Amino acid sequence: MTLKYKFSLNDLKKIKYQDFKTYLFALFKAFIPHKKIKDLEELETFIQNKSAWVTQVTLYGYLKTRMGTRYVLHFDNEVFLSSINKAKWNIYIIAIQDLIFFTFSYLKSVFNYKDLDNAKLIFENILENETKNNMPIEIINEAKKTFNERLDKIEWENYYNKYPFNQSALALFKWAPIADDLKNLDRKIVLNSVILKWDIVKKEFYKRINF
Repeated sequence: MTLKYKFSLNDLKKIKYQDFKTYLFALFKAFIPHKKIKDLEELETFIQNKSAWVTQVTLYGYLKTRMGTRYVLHFDNEVFLSSINKAKWNIYIIAIQDLIFFTFSYLKSVFNYKDLDNAKLIFENILENETKNNMPIEIINEAKKTFNERLDKIEWENYYNKYPFNQSALALFKWAPIADDLKNLDRKIVLNSVILKWDIVKKEFYKRINF
């Protein structure tokens, strides 16, 4: 899928300052205390919420960094908004996959969890839930395809301990609607920003999981 618009330095002169409470709320949401994760339903909620959180704070945070003090979440440019929305969904589906594979790999290795077919069930449930939030059908179809491809190759025993979130980090780098010359300058910072946010999620998961 090709984005129709990519942010460049010239756009800095065209953006009007507006409220960005949505981004700030997402940024601090991860630090709200939560109860233990004791069953599949609670695990599914954790995966969906944390994948959305990582997607929001890394994508919007990157845009904010590139735009400086003139950053906004809602732009007058509808084409740019469309590009942000496409980027969000495409990053989000990979984030969900990464976190599903990480959590089930951890459960397999640490808790000797055997019902690994539930990984696919949770993924399909989340996609079904996101249809209510207008996730495009073509992205859903692509998500199912990539999930199955990754599922066929996964090594459950050690996935959680071998760079489990690389794919979502690369997805941010690929889909962020920033001009390629700027992204190339930012590659290391962009990838590290995603991994650092996942580190927060991992620490919370270790504390809350109680299967």
